[in-house]
Amino acid sequence: QVDLVESGGGVVQAGGSLRLSCVVTELSVGTYCMGWFRQAPGEAREGVAGIDVHGTTHYADSVKGRFTIFKDNAKNTLYLQMNSSKPEDTAMYHCAAGSRCLYGGNYEREWMQHYEYRYWGQGTQVTVAS
Repeated sequence: QVDLVESGGGVVQAGGSLRLSCVVTELSVGTYCMGWFRQAPGEAREGVAGIDVHGTTHYADSVKGRFTIFKDNAKNTLYLQMNSSKPEDTAMYHCAAGSRCLYGGNYEREWMQHYEYRYWGQGTQVTVAS
């Protein structure tokens, strides 16, 4: 059974840093496209960052230059390094995995779309205090 388990969330002061982790079982992060999404109360879930099987990364404009997505294939873990945090980054953060990107389509353009991902974690809460 595929399982994605996020950790690393918490409360951070504005301008501070957090590193989120997503440990994956029963599928290899090296052979799937992986993403981070977030959802604030009353808001739709939005794509934060995506990484394809070649290691090419994509970011939402709101986090570009502040967040970094990367993965450790040996540990089968996906990460999101959050720097220069802002109160508007407060949300539940979810990791996701999908293989749709391997069979055509345009991941470069569609990485932030939910349909790119089949497997989802339960999320970890991030709160940025002003």
